[in-house]
Amino acid sequence: MLDKKLAAAFQEPGCAVNRDKSDRDRKRGCSAVTLQPGAAAGGCAFDGAKIALQPIADAAHLVHGPIACEGNSWDSRNALSSGPGLYRTGFTTDMSELDIIHGGERRLYRAIREIVERFRPPAVFVYVTCVSALIGDDVEAVCRIATEQFATPVIPVIAPGFAGSKNFGNKLAGRALLDHVIGTREPAHRTPTDIAVLGEYNVAGELWQVTPLLDRLGIRMLASITGDGRYADVASVHRARAAMVVCSQALVSMARELEARYGIPFFEGSFYGVGETSTALRTLARLLVEQGAPDDLLSRTEALVAEEEARTAAALVPYRERLAGKRVLLYTGGVKSWSMIAALHELGMVVIGTSVRKSTEEDKARARALIGAEADLFGQIPAKELYARLKRGDADILMSGGRTQFVALKTRTPWLDINQERHHGYAGYTGMVTFARQIDRCLHNPIWRQLRRPAPWDRPREAHHD
Repeated sequence: MLDKKLAAAFQEPGCAVNRDKSDRDRKRGCSAVTLQPGAAAGGCAFDGAKIALQPIADAAHLVHGPIACEGNSWDSRNALSSGPGLYRTGFTTDMSELDIIHGGERRLYRAIREIVERFRPPAVFVYVTCVSALIGDDVEAVCRIATEQFATPVIPVIAPGFAGSKNFGNKLAGRALLDHVIGTREPAHRTPTDIAVLGEYNVAGELWQVTPLLDRLGIRMLASITGDGRYADVASVHRARAAMVVCSQALVSMARELEARYGIPFFEGSFYGVGETSTALRTLARLLVEQGAPDDLLSRTEALVAEEEARTAAALVPYRERLAGKRVLLYTGGVKSWSMIAALHELGMVVIGTSVRKSTEEDKARARALIGAEADLFGQIPAKELYARLKRGDADILMSGGRTQFVALKTRTPWLDINQERHHGYAGYTGMVTFARQIDRCLHNPIWRQLRRPAPWDRPREAHHD
């Protein structure tokens, strides 16, 4: 059963990368390196599934495996909720050696029962790990029985770590929603402007920087998959009139399937940068009008875009003066590999290179068009090479995730966190101003001038006496 599910996920016609593969390469899957059970920690399929589903804030998320699997890196992701906090509670069956010998199905059933009785969640997501997959626990059967016994949806997420990369885990999580959740409920009411946003996880509250714009246009976000999500909203997302895919490589499979099953048109876009935000709003409005929304939505969108662009341009003037010409090394991936470039160019900054890890071919093409022929597109940079580039002064600032911050700090190079651990949202028009402010604070912090001065014992004697 597991092999069939994984093989089906590899046959994804909506993925340009997958279409170009040979049959043999397609069967090998999305990960360039085969992950080994017991060594698939961080960046594995299980981790990707948790990232994609755990922002459903009112559901319980139960890991069927050793406690170390629940102690993964997900909780460092600053995905926020406007209400329920159950998603922040770590549930695990804490499998032991005896469970590996005798099987962990009864332990899993008891754990589900305890969660339902104590917390009364609208649903329980059960995550398969390397251990529970290897010993052959029939998690789907346990979830099916528990759903009947407790009158609560219990959803199996078949994404053991060794199945593939984190990105593949995102896809498997989307498949779990399609197979067990979406279409099982109807929304309380429907409007001609209902939309869904896929691949948005409300990191640092970025979703809340966009929803006010939609509210002003009369566009209702029927469901966000899955930032600040609610189980009932996700279950009724099949009634959306249009969809936007924010992180394309993660959930483009879900978007294509929603279009095939329910006729929901979708596009890939970004809310990073003024231009990209305006383009996303215009595209949403156009798709909704094509689906029957009032024609004046287009003119109202143009009026809002003009107003917000003028206001944002005025707010960015002092930052552009201070940031123009500064060189940026962008070390991220996915949609940010190109959307962040557009935002940085709007500030007059120069991007000397960007990572295209986890990026689709379309993402890479957009990045190349934005960054120019002279700049670099690269995958993963070894720490030694990254250190050398920063030590030479190739870049004025490094923008990346937390794992590379120490390389930047060791070379006394300003560093700005743009990954999931950050505490500042950069989406939409207000997010663009916040982005500029944070870059300015980072680059012009007086600590860098102090750190780069020679130590007293390294200065010439005359200067030392002065």
